[in-house]
Amino acid sequence: MSTATAAGTTFRPSGPLPGAWRLGLLRGDLEIRAFFRQREQAVFTFAFPIILLVLFASVFGDDVKGGGVTASQLYVPAMIAAGIMSTSFQSLGVSIAIERDQKQLRRLRGTPMPPSAYFLGKVWLVLVTGVLETAALLAVGTFLYDVDLPATPEKWFTFGWIFVLGLTSCTLLGIAISSVPKTGQSASSVVTLPFQVLQFISGVYIVITSLSDWMLSVAALFPLKWMVQGLRGVFLPESAVVLEPSGGWEPGLVALVLGAWCVGGLVLCLLTFRWKSRDDG
Repeated sequence: MSTATAAGTTFRPSGPLPGAWRLGLLRGDLEIRAFFRQREQAVFTFAFPIILLVLFASVFGDDVKGGGVTASQLYVPAMIAAGIMSTSFQSLGVSIAIERDQKQLRRLRGTPMPPSAYFLGKVWLVLVTGVLETAALLAVGTFLYDVDLPATPEKWFTFGWIFVLGLTSCTLLGIAISSVPKTGQSASSVVTLPFQVLQFISGVYIVITSLSDWMLSVAALFPLKWMVQGLRGVFLPESAVVLEPSGGWEPGLVALVLGAWCVGGLVLCLLTFRWKSRDDG
């Protein structure tokens, strides 16, 4: 590939262009730097789940009858799961819709950069912010609410695959839902509404024992409920399993549902993602 200069000569690259993986790393570095340059957005992203955890744990801090845990301890894994979904589903759903509306995606599509590099950049952003968010919530949970860190390699392994599958499924769903808003201005409302509803019916804001059967049935169709349930099995003592409506943590079913949403989310992305806004045709 050659590029014309102002003097009319032609410049030819001395070597091949970087591959998609290398460009994805560079794109990820750009995404991460841009995220942290917007200090208000970065502070709000990390502080919001922590503030909610402290508020809910302060209001509902009593012991849960028969569970051997406090309500505040139940909120820790719930808010970790919500934080994972916030840094992936909500963040990407809004930001990609805005980038599309501002024609940034259209311009990127016209460059030699392969499309996969753009998505790899988003993955690196989600991974970094998701890890930082989770670490912050774990620190608050262990120091303020006596939540024990996993004591065995098996539980750490369970935590790892729940984090990876949850982050992957929510990232793909965030990319898919970014095509729903008609404009960048409406993206926040369109993406935040289902996320907020899911938090209420998945055991994030309301303790799982207080939810009705129909709410749990609806929540079971989406990843958040299963992330919350799986993380309760990681961080809470075995005595708390009696609080589960199913009577168990069901790690196998958690893995199955989250894995299915990874596949389903990928299909939705392939079917719905657009580089141009609807006004651009």
